[in-house]
Amino acid sequence: MASNVPLLDNDDTLGFGEEDEPRGKLKHPFVTLFHLLFRVASLVVYELCGWFSNSFISSFIIIVILLSMDFWTVKNISGRIMVGLRWWNYIDEEGQSHWVFEAKKGGLQGRVSAMEVRIFWLSLFVFPLIWSVLLLVAVFTWNFKWAMVVLIAVTLSGSNLYGYIRCKLGKSESITSSFKSMATGLVQKQMFSNMTSMFTRAPPTTGPSTTI
Repeated sequence: MASNVPLLDNDDTLGFGEEDEPRGKLKHPFVTLFHLLFRVASLVVYELCGWFSNSFISSFIIIVILLSMDFWTVKNISGRIMVGLRWWNYIDEEGQSHWVFEAKKGGLQGRVSAMEVRIFWLSLFVFPLIWSVLLLVAVFTWNFKWAMVVLIAVTLSGSNLYGYIRCKLGKSESITSSFKSMATGLVQKQMFSNMTSMFTRAPPTTGPSTTI
């Protein structure tokens, strides 16, 4: 059974909104380039592979390789360097799988720029959305072999998106408690509203009884 390990806070890492300036400049241009390169390349190959080859197998292999390289690069390199986040998994001695979500705070000022952070999060959200639209197109056009390719793209890009959102939001326990408190607040508000309406509701009026 898999179990979640809470987010780890490191004193020598970067928090959101603490990026050093100058604005508009990239402190890690090569990391930013490779953060975008493989995901853009996989999307371009998917759209244009029919122009260069009629072989589905070769196109499938190329696209999956590009998607895998993108997944590995974003998960292990660009997320840690561009925004100070990291998520990973390990197996303990008892054979249980543990997921760790880390957010770096404070100590990396001057190493990233605000533009890098915007590029990272924008691409992280945009590409899974694009692949999701392409998945719907493939399904509704009954093109199931390409739908399988797009489903792999949605899974890999969506996994990175989910992992970094977990890093961004914080501890899994705090997320769960936030949803619980929100739900409890809505229930209490609805109960209070029902009780108020019950006491303030005007009693039903009955007409005068008539006797024959």
